[in-house]
Amino acid sequence: MNLPQSRAAGVSNVHEARTALGNRLRGLRKQAGLSGRELAESLSWQASKISKIENGKQTPSDQDVLDWTRATNSESEVEDLLASLHTLEIQHAEWQRQLRTGLRPHQNEIAELNARTRLFRVFESTYIPGLLQTAGYARSRFAQSITVFKIRNDINEAVQARMQRQDILYRPDKRFHFVITEAALRYRLCPPEVMLAQLDRLVSMSALPNVRLGIIGFETAYVVAPAHGFWLLDDERVMVETFSAELNLAQPQETGLYSRVFESLAGVASYGRSARAIITRVIDDLSPELPENG
Repeated sequence: MNLPQSRAAGVSNVHEARTALGNRLRGLRKQAGLSGRELAESLSWQASKISKIENGKQTPSDQDVLDWTRATNSESEVEDLLASLHTLEIQHAEWQRQLRTGLRPHQNEIAELNARTRLFRVFESTYIPGLLQTAGYARSRFAQSITVFKIRNDINEAVQARMQRQDILYRPDKRFHFVITEAALRYRLCPPEVMLAQLDRLVSMSALPNVRLGIIGFETAYVVAPAHGFWLLDDERVMVETFSAELNLAQPQETGLYSRVFESLAGVASYGRSARAIITRVIDDLSPELPENG
């Protein structure tokens, strides 16, 4: 077993759900005795749109479903079809859609989800997890999102929301287990002085009684490759971020697989004094890059 396969499984399930929805819409079209071209003409669509939706290559909008059922005289199917569509949208939430109103609303949605979660198991191979970020580091991450997705700049509000989310770390009824690669501590994703403050924060956060922080050093031999980060919320949901979307995986076989992967990664991580030694090593290597030392 390796991690790329587990990620592919989650993406595959999303594709299967989109394909299943497309098959249902195709069935309604055929039941109405319409060809793809005839349906497209009745809706003033490109014929290629019909093909893409039916073959699971394009996710229809709510309005697309409403128009489709109206044109095929199958309005009785609307409620069920929209429920399937909205489930699919939760599974595969495209960033462009999620962030269209700005960064802060999404932070508020995550805060609501965090409030319902008791056990957080988080693996990150590239970034410092959001709940452990300093304001400066968070600002750098949000700045990338604004640049990549060309969205409204509400970075100050988003940083404030992320900092407020971190209050959850001090709740005794919540437990957190973070596993981070040494690479994530060394990637130049922000200015040196911002990263040094972030590394200092990791050291202090590791002392919280309900937080377990593991660091996987470069010298560690992996059993499972650290292909991508993920958040396992209780045993109910896995969240995986890709460049284009946030995957929300909730099938028992998926959460079970990610739980086993997390245990494998956590099992090779260093904790306590050994973890802090790795962080200190990175701090020592980065300190000469401070502007006043240049």
